[in-house]
Formats: sequence, C-alpha cells, structure tokens
Amino acid sequence: MSWETVIGLEIHVQLATRSKMFCGCSSAFGDQPNTNVCPTCLGLPGALPVANLEAVRLATRAALALDLTIHRTSVFARKNYFYPDLPKGYQISQFDMPLATAGRLRIASPDRDDITVEITRLHLEEDAGKSLHDRIPEKTAVDFNRAGVPLVEIVTEPDLRSPAEARAFLVALKQILQYLEISDCNMEEGHLRVDANLSIRPANGSTLGVKQEVKNMNSFAAAERALEQLRDRQIDLVEAKQAIELTTFSAASGALRAIRKKEESHDYRYFPEPDLPPLTLADDWIADERHALPELPEAKQIRFQHEYGIRPYDADVLSATRQIADYFEAVVAAGAPPVETGKWVMGSVLHETKEDDHPVQVDPSRLAALIAMVARGDLSTLAAKRVYRALAATNDGPKAVAERLGVLQVRNEDQITAWVEAVLQARDSEVARFRDGETKLLGFFMGQVMQQSGGKADPDKVRAILSDKLQPDS
Repeated sequence: MSWETVIGLEIHVQLATRSKMFCGCSSAFGDQPNTNVCPTCLGLPGALPVANLEAVRLATRAALALDLTIHRTSVFARKNYFYPDLPKGYQISQFDMPLATAGRLRIASPDRDDITVEITRLHLEEDAGKSLHDRIPEKTAVDFNRAGVPLVEIVTEPDLRSPAEARAFLVALKQILQYLEISDCNMEEGHLRVDANLSIRPANGSTLGVKQEVKNMNSFAAAERALEQLRDRQIDLVEAKQAIELTTFSAASGALRAIRKKEESHDYRYFPEPDLPPLTLADDWIADERHALPELPEAKQIRFQHEYGIRPYDADVLSATRQIADYFEAVVAAGAPPVETGKWVMGSVLHETKEDDHPVQVDPSRLAALIAMVARGDLSTLAAKRVYRALAATNDGPKAVAERLGVLQVRNEDQITAWVEAVLQARDSEVARFRDGETKLLGFFMGQVMQQSGGKADPDKVRAILSDKLQPDS
C-alpha cells in the first residue's frame, strides 16, 4: 500500500530582547548558571510579572510578516505541569486567546513546487529553565537562567507532506525571522527549537492516523532525519498490523527514543494568569509596526530580477540574508553594474564572510571602485581578487592596494610586445606547430606570456599581439 505523510510543526523562537519576558533579568546566553535570576522568574511569593513591550513588538512583527490576524486583545494563561526546570510549577503562555491566528507562508517545496502552509497561531510565552545531565555524576543539575526568556510559539496546520518539505518550511521561516531581526535563530544556543507531529494515512485518504511527536532536534537536517525515521517506523507498525500509540520521542541521540505519552491540552489545566491583565494593542500601534516591516525575502528576490536584470538563482542567493542583500544594493548604488556586482558578491564576498564568519569588511564604495578598475582593464580578474582580499585589512582604496601588490595591469603595447617576442623566441617548435594548423596552442602561448609578465599584462592586448606575431609571414 502507498502511504501519505502528514506533518505539522510547533516552532519555539527566542526573541532578541535583552531582558526576560516578565522581569528585568538578562536573557544573555552562556552566563554562569543561576546568575540571571530574580524573585519574579523564580516564582517566589509576592513577585509580580510585567510584560516586556519589546517582546510584544517583535512577536507582532513576526505575526504581520506571516500574514496572521493580530488580535487587539490576547490573554496570558498558566500552563500547569511539574518538571524540575520549571521553578513556578507553571509556565506563563497563551492558550485560547493568543496574540495572532490564521496566517500562511508560501514556500518552494522540493516535492510539489510552490505550496502555501497555513499557520494556525502565534503566541507569546516564557521559556523554562534547563536541566543539565552532564555536570554532576549520576545527578541532574538545573540552570534557571533561561527561565522566563521570551519566546513565540508558531504552530502550523498539518499541511506538510514529507520530511524534506518540513525542512524547506523551517528554512523559509528562519530566513524571515532573521530578516526582521526577531531572533538570530541559533539552534545550538536553543534560540530556535522544533517539535514535529507526524502521522500517516493511505494515499488519497482523508482520515488522519494516530500522530506522534518528535522533539530535541538540533538542526534542520536532524529534523528531516528524525521525521524520516518516525515515518518509516509508523509504516512498519501499520503494515505489521500493530497499533500506533500517542507517544513523544526524543531525537537527541540521532535515533528516536520514546520519552513519554504525548500530552493533550487538558492535561495542562490552563487558566488565565491572574497576575497579568489582558494584553491590549491599539490599532494605530499595529499599523505602525506593519509600516516598519522591511522588504521580505520573496519580494526582494522578485525585485532584484526585475530591477537589476538578475537571474532567478542569483537573485535567490543575493537575497538569502538581509546583510548580503543590503550590501549588494549599496555596491550598485555606488555605481557598479548590477550583474557584475552580483558575481562579486556571490563569489569573493560570500566566500570571505563564510570562511571567517564575520560581516563584510570591504565597504561598498571600495568594491564598486575595484569593479570599475577591472572594467577599465586596469586589473585582471585574478589580480582583482587578490586586491579584494587585501582591502579587508586596510582603509586604502583599491588602486593604492593594487600598486602596493604590483598587480596593476600593463597595457603598454611596446612592453607587451617584448614579453610576447621573448616567449615566441623560446618556443620555436610550438610556433611551428601553431603555424602548421595546431591553433589550440594559442591558449598555451597566452599562459606563457601572462607568466612572463607576472600576471600584469592586459589579456586582450596579449591575445591581439600574439595573433599578429604568430602569422606565417611575421
């Protein structure tokens, strides 16, 4: 029998605020355990929470970018459960009156071309602490620094039909969140965490099978692998006529491990948070946040194609991050041709930023000047790449750097003729073969002349002079 996979995602995203959701403690990652805590985030008697306006603003921007309906009034609720890293014995979240509902995100599916994934809801909540199982032998330690850190939870409809499609959705969502500077989405630091629900049903069937959940996936690739394992496991069980249980699995070790029976919402005994009033947003405030949204990746990609004549693949690469997209446009604004700029950004610029993991070091005006030098024939492309690498370590312009490196292209015909004649005099047999019809040797002679000149000769002039000198009557 052929089976269809049905996947829904719950994504927890840490918001890029300096303080926690309901108190003034730092939300910084990596500080000494249990140093960023106070009576409020520890849930001590008498301490009252106050909502972080910056977290509300970032969550609102995320909702607007995902085409969700923002509700003017939403309500915080207590989600009750006991776990050692939850100091209050409950988590402040939102339940039946969330910040936003009914959104969508269009993605390029690897299986079905472009699809639209419906987003059920986006709500605000606080994070729990962290259990540490490797600090004290045979014991579990608890760090409450994360307790109270602001999160948004984004829940999709079960619209995804393969693990690869789920990964594509996560990549597209992360790109938008980073464009908006809502979160850095660093999965290694727990800033983006994914829980996935998966079930199977017969192909063309309408009734969903029993869903199971998988958690603790530390990368998008790991999420795809875990969902593949869960899909295959369910198919094997159904085809062996065994029941699928409502189970939550951990994928932390790379292999699925059952950790508990999956909870339902009634298990958490939600009720409105008595210490927080309803969150009410003014229409004008929401409108201002909508106006402040930057151009999003899909719109930017389309504009790059139409405005700059960039190919679709190149436009996709150039709009992949806001930093690179802004840099590309700044170089073009400094006078460089868009297509040639795109080649430089996708080549040397991206290589440099990925290799050293730092922002672009060469300011746009100097890259534009370097591109102009290549266009005028002052530098070969190879020499220009050397100059670009050197520009990162200095404030000098590209001409000064090229002079210092000794790579300014020589265009003087007398000098180039001397290099050509020196090469031809040393290669009598190759000259004879060329004149006998072995014209592919022109490339060999080009290389020899460029080597003779130290890479400084103008290739176009070299080619022209060689072609003239290699004629039989020369």
